[in-house]
Amino acid sequence: MDREQLNTTGPAADAGALTGGGFETRAIHAGQEPDPLTGAVVPPIYQVSTYRQDAVGRLRGGYEYSRSANPTRTALESALAALELGRRGFAFSSGMAAEDCLLRTVCAPGDHVVIPTDAYGGTYRLVSRVLERWGVSWTVADTHDPDAVRRALRPAGPAGPATRLVWAETPSNPLLNVSDIAALADVAHAAGALLVVDNTFASPYLQQPLPLGADAVVHSTTKYLGGHSDVVGGALVVDDEELAERIAFHHNAVGAVAGPFDSWLTLRGVRTLAVRMDRHCANAARIARMLADHPAVASVLYPGLPEHPGHAVAAKQMRDFGGMVSCRLAGGEEAARRMCERTRLFALAESLGGVESLIEHPRRMTHMSTADTPHEVPADLVRLSVGIENVDDLLADLEQALG
Repeated sequence: MDREQLNTTGPAADAGALTGGGFETRAIHAGQEPDPLTGAVVPPIYQVSTYRQDAVGRLRGGYEYSRSANPTRTALESALAALELGRRGFAFSSGMAAEDCLLRTVCAPGDHVVIPTDAYGGTYRLVSRVLERWGVSWTVADTHDPDAVRRALRPAGPAGPATRLVWAETPSNPLLNVSDIAALADVAHAAGALLVVDNTFASPYLQQPLPLGADAVVHSTTKYLGGHSDVVGGALVVDDEELAERIAFHHNAVGAVAGPFDSWLTLRGVRTLAVRMDRHCANAARIARMLADHPAVASVLYPGLPEHPGHAVAAKQMRDFGGMVSCRLAGGEEAARRMCERTRLFALAESLGGVESLIEHPRRMTHMSTADTPHEVPADLVRLSVGIENVDDLLADLEQALG
């Protein structure tokens, strides 16, 4: 490896030997060998900015400066790659930093991207207010309809720039729409575009987009991967080495990297992801059914319900249906806001995926960036991040809030 490579890529955080093991085993062991000096079974926090070199250009383990690479971050990146069955993982300071890195790595001014009609508000803001000023054009499409995505794609020519990337969220935030990853991959690849899947809601325990044909997976590791509402972070995982090298250059050059303590906290969360997700899913299924039967609720958006339009696709590509539930209130926006303000165990807060249950009003909170646009979320919508508390306590809390 030459000097330029050391400065741009650092140690490769790949999936390692445990890629083929069981998920729970990979979550605990991939990238997390006992410390060779002390035998510590948890990777240490390398809270360090720089590393002594043995000679000019001769590094110990490939580390020279912690923006380029840090052993704690490498452990997390290796674990993430193993969980997503990818070749390389990259850890960022936030989910939005991961999104921005990927979009700017793949796209150049003059290119075109397709995003979902119900994209996360931060993604919509990044594309519509940041990348558009940089010269990237964009079109929205119902990504749960592959034909709609096909119609939105652009070939290079007089009509405009070529589509470089199709962005999908499945399940989507906050409407819980489900996209067929394999079908979207076929559509995108036929047009010479990449498919990126935001896997935050599902987590790699429930869904692995890369084997289904996606080119990149993005996460807000703040959510289920961290799992304890105590750290902000993001991640990218890819399976193509050329794309990985381009991301690695941008990751280092721009520098929005995960710090060592944040990496350590996220890695701690990863170790219990499987058992937490089992409880999240079980609790969410009970709550979705209760809400579906409640007279104050007009409709429930949860892929685990047989009546959900994406149920069959979700059952095909997911292990279970997740811990997120959205519902629309029969009493409109006022009823939705009242429900959010009356819960006791469900904390009124943004974010999701922690062990504690949260409730929010997307129109006024997480998705304010889409207000007064064709993509704004319904005013009567409530989003629940169902935690791992006793489910009977959670049901009672929602009953009294709806009462």
